[in-house]
Amino acid sequence: MNTLLVIRPRAEDVEGQPILRPLPSAKCRSVGPFVFFDHMLETDYPAGKGMDIRQHPHIGLSTLTYLFQGQLQHKDSLGSDQIVDAGDVSWMTAGSAIAHVERTPQTLQESGFRMHGLQVWLASPREREQGPGHYSHHPAATLPVSDSLGVRIRMIAGSGFCLESPVPVLSPTLYAELHLQTATTLLIPAEHEERALYVLSGEVQLGGELIEPHALVVLPAGEELSLFAESDCHAVLFGGAALDGPRRINWNFVASDPAAIDEARRRWAAGDWPTVPGETERIELP
Repeated sequence: MNTLLVIRPRAEDVEGQPILRPLPSAKCRSVGPFVFFDHMLETDYPAGKGMDIRQHPHIGLSTLTYLFQGQLQHKDSLGSDQIVDAGDVSWMTAGSAIAHVERTPQTLQESGFRMHGLQVWLASPREREQGPGHYSHHPAATLPVSDSLGVRIRMIAGSGFCLESPVPVLSPTLYAELHLQTATTLLIPAEHEERALYVLSGEVQLGGELIEPHALVVLPAGEELSLFAESDCHAVLFGGAALDGPRRINWNFVASDPAAIDEARRRWAAGDWPTVPGETERIELP
């Protein structure tokens, strides 16, 4: 077996929400279509507080928000206005220009709550980078689950382990939530070209190597690996087909052509961008 590439995330803060960001990294720019990975750490918000990520733009990517605890309201320039519960998938494809808002619903702010979840960006294939935007919401009950011998797999997006999610991904994708009870084993097949494991909690052995919580491990291509739970473990496995060329990331923009990012920056700065209905505040260009 090849040596595992282990990435330690850097700590960041997004509008008051502490996160860990293992991707992108100097060691690894992408895994399959995944170019950005944020772990929103468990955070208790008192009554009257919450997340409020104001209007901001995207191009050339799809965002996927998946919560373990809490709730978010998604609004975008397509007119979408959706409450996203824990276990749901919020999927937004930016195309050539979209803006959105993510905030804690008012009812949850009034009571206080705990937030914990993931948000990832998936680069669009080149032929879809400049296409139309799209939003879809997928309730938890619509996501396929396998539960056997102490191992529970939920397919968040894409396919794997004989499961297929209804989320409309744009390229071959793997994004699975894993729960392993202590002393259970899961064989990770080599059915996707690129794969990585992120451990949310618990300790596991991957191919005999001990992996600690909050580590992202890039799996060697073409190899089946055995995942063994030293303790009750919560993790996600993600990846898919390799990107069809390198991507540039600048602020909230992803593109294969740097000129597209320059144009998006110019348009946002000039106010020449679709707006979210009912929203006036926005995050200005850094």
